Amino acid sequence: MQITSEISQAFEIEIAKYPVNQRQSAVMACLALVQCKYGWLSPDLIQSVAHYLCMPAIAVQEVATFYNMYNNVPVGQFKLNICTNLPCQLGQQGGGQAALNYVCDKLSIKPYETTPDGIFTVQPSECLGACADAPVMLVNDQTMCSYMDSVKLDNLLDGLRTRSTK
Repeated sequence: MQITSEISQAFEIEIAKYPVNQRQSAVMACLALVQCKYGWLSPDLIQSVAHYLCMPAIAVQEVATFYNMYNNVPVGQFKLNICTNLPCQLGQQGGGQAALNYVCDKLSIKPYETTPDGIFTVQPSECLGACADAPVMLVNDQTMCSYMDSVKLDNLLDGLRTRSTK
C-alpha cells in the first residue's frame, strides 16, 4: 500500500489550509484520506503519511490510535460505533450497552470483531455528541443513527446487509 499521486494531490489541498511551516497540522485530514482509499491505516501507511508530512512516525501513530474514527486494523464494510457513555446508558430500552449487546448477539460477534463475511465490525464508542438522541450509533464514522431500539437496529442491519458489496 502506498500514497498514490491522487492521494498526494488531496494531501496538498489539505496542507494548503495551514501556514507553510505547519504542514503537520493536516495529519488528521491526511489520515482520513488514506483510510478512505485503503479502509484502514497499516503501519506502512502511517509511515508514509509521516514521511510526507515531515513528521516522526510515532507522532502520526499517536493521532491514529487516539481517535476511534481511525481504523488500525482491517474492518468490515460497515463499521458500527455504538455509544456506551453514561448519557447513552440512560436512553430508551436499556441504552447504549443494551444496543451494543443486541447488535453483537444478532451478528454473533463480540465487540471489536468483524463478521466472518466481512460486512460488519461493531465497536463500543465514547460520546458521539448526540446525548439527547440516546442510544446512538455512528455508521462508518459518517452517519448518525438516533433512538436505536431493537426494531431500528434490525432495520438498519437488514438495510446495510442489502447494500453490502461483499
